[in-house]
This record gives sequence, C-alpha cells and structure tokens, in this order.
Amino acid sequence: MQLLWFIPTHGEGRYLGTALGGRSVNFDYWRQIASAVDHLGFTGALLPTGRSCEDAWVLASALVTHTKQMRFLVAVRPGLMSPGVAARMAATFDRISNGRLLINIVTGGDPVELAGDGVHLNHDDRYELTDEFLTVWRQIASGETIDFQGDYLNIDGGKLLFPPVQKPHPPLWFGGSSPIAQRIAAKHVDVYLTWGEPVAQVAQKINEVRRLAEEEGRTLRFGIRLHVIVRETESQAWDAANDLIRYVDDDAIATAQKAFARMDSEGQRRMTQLHNSSREALEISPNLWAGVGLVRGGAGTALVGDPSTVAARMLEYAELGIDTFIFSGYPHLEEAYRVAELLFPLLPLENLPPVEQQMVLSPFGEVVGNQDFPKQQFKEQTTATVD
Repeated sequence: MQLLWFIPTHGEGRYLGTALGGRSVNFDYWRQIASAVDHLGFTGALLPTGRSCEDAWVLASALVTHTKQMRFLVAVRPGLMSPGVAARMAATFDRISNGRLLINIVTGGDPVELAGDGVHLNHDDRYELTDEFLTVWRQIASGETIDFQGDYLNIDGGKLLFPPVQKPHPPLWFGGSSPIAQRIAAKHVDVYLTWGEPVAQVAQKINEVRRLAEEEGRTLRFGIRLHVIVRETESQAWDAANDLIRYVDDDAIATAQKAFARMDSEGQRRMTQLHNSSREALEISPNLWAGVGLVRGGAGTALVGDPSTVAARMLEYAELGIDTFIFSGYPHLEEAYRVAELLFPLLPLENLPPVEQQMVLSPFGEVVGNQDFPKQQFKEQTTATVD
C-alpha cells in the first residue's frame, strides 16, 4: 500500500468556509509540508492545478531540492500545453529529481475556467483531445519520433532529445468518471484514480475500467483520493469533522454549489449527489463523510474514525484492487504528522522509513521525569496490523 499526501496551494486553515483559523500559505509553509511528507514515509504528494492554485510545476521544481525521497504528482493539462512541451517538462523534472515525478493527467471540468485559458471544447471533445495528446506524449516521452495527424493535433517530427529517468516514461495517473474518460484511462494510463465514493460505487468503476483495460490488452493500478480525519477515539474524530464545518453556513454552501453546478465533470456531479447540498446525513456510508464537499470542489469526502476503524475502511477499498491512497487533512502540516503517528503503524505500507535507534540527544517523545524514556504506545496495536 502507498499513501500520498497533499500540498495545499489554494488556501489552508483549521475550518472550511471561513477566514477564521486560516493561515498564510507561502513557500516556507509548503516546504514544511514537503519536508514532513519526505521524512514521515509518505510516497509523495499531490499538487493541485487550476487558476485557484499556484502553478504546480514551478512549486514542485522549487521543492524538489528540499526533499530526498518523496515523489511529486503534478498535472499535465491537454489543451493548455502541447504534448512535446509537456514531454520536455516531464523529462527535465524527472532528471533533476532522479526519477521522482508522477504525472496527473487533468482534462478539466469547469467550462468557465477553461474558456479563460482559451479552451472552448465541450466535455467529450476535451477527452478526445486528451486521447490524441496521450498518444503523442507517450511516444515522444518514450524516445520515439512521431508524425501524427488527428482532429485536434498535427505533429511533424515530434521527439525528445533528453530522456526521463523513468522508463518508458514517468507514470501516468488519471481520474475520470464518465464513460469516455474511463475508456481513455484504460487505453493510456498506469494508475486510474477515483474520488472517495462508497465502496459499492467504487467497485463498479474499477470493474468497468479493468474490463476496458483488458480489451486493450493492458492492466492498470488503482488509487483513491480522500480526506482523512483520524483521532485516538471515534468520538474525537467525529467531533473534529463537525468542527471543520462549524462556520459553513447556508450562503457558503449555496455559493459553492452554484459554482460546481456549472461544471460538466461527471466526477463533480457524483460528489455533489453524495450530500445534495444538505448538512443532514453527511455520513453517506460507514465512516465516509461528505461534509468537505459542501464547499470544496473535487475530492469532497473524508474517512472519519479512530485508527483501527479508518484502517479497516481502507482495507475495504484495498480489497477492490486499490493500492494507493491520496490523503489530505486540515491543516495539512499538523494532519500529516497525525496520520503518520496514528494510522501508519496499522497499515502494510510500502516505503516506511526504518526505525532508527533513538539516541539520548534525540528522544522519541519527551523524557519522563527528566530521566526515563517514554514507552511506545502502539505496541499492542501493531500486533494486529491490517494486512
């Protein structure tokens, strides 16, 4: 199992829908989060994309020199960049990071924002463009020279002079819930992503994408994008969830949902259906909470509970074939440590850092009574690790 975290470039705070408890996000803060991700044992982090965010490529390039292990999941945007330019960007980043790039293919779901960037295609046309883009990008990034004539792209002699570290190219990740998106995922990508829907709905998606991939003679890995609210006890976790939206009022919900309604994203439509703009019955399946989606676009659900419960819910998704979880929590710096401390010991993670013998000058926890080192608290729990 792999866990990735999230670097918030569109705002941060302790509560949703209010400036109260908000904090300034700047490079020093993002560097703190990246450092935490790097040494706690997360596989890497997702950087968001869109006009409400800082540019992910610029920020990832700045953070890569401050990290050693973590990988950066950065968006490539068909329609906003050409496949040749995107291949060069990816290859350069992959080389300077020594193979730590993951690529998130984002077709886009907000026609208003896309029009502001000069893209005026409808939903299905954008995905047809994405199909052509990935056909070209994969060949260029793999070191081939390509001539391509399509409905949207016309490429003469596309090639890459300086190859990436990862072969044949950095892995492609992609999320899309519509039939055409699933068909393109099955044809091109390495990891298919879903947002955090109930297990039965996720199972339907995975089964369909797996079937489509088999028709293409391919196999895919699967991942899920969720928030997480984990606390030592179940009641503390639900208190934290309710506290997160304590300042979300009807006006904030209406404003957010009006913006989401203009989108042609099938995934966003499915997220909205989970709560129907209502604060009532936000636990849409056991320990899956839709409160985040009242005001936040994209991933709108969170796993909520004590460590053993959250780990058990993750295992339910893992049994469907999901091996990668992209988590986030508010505020992201503190919650990265909380997730690592409470949840990691219960999970069969692929890349946890080795536990180093604690030196006197670096105690694990505060020294008790100025003379005794504290005992490990997870000893009993780790004997029942989820696997």
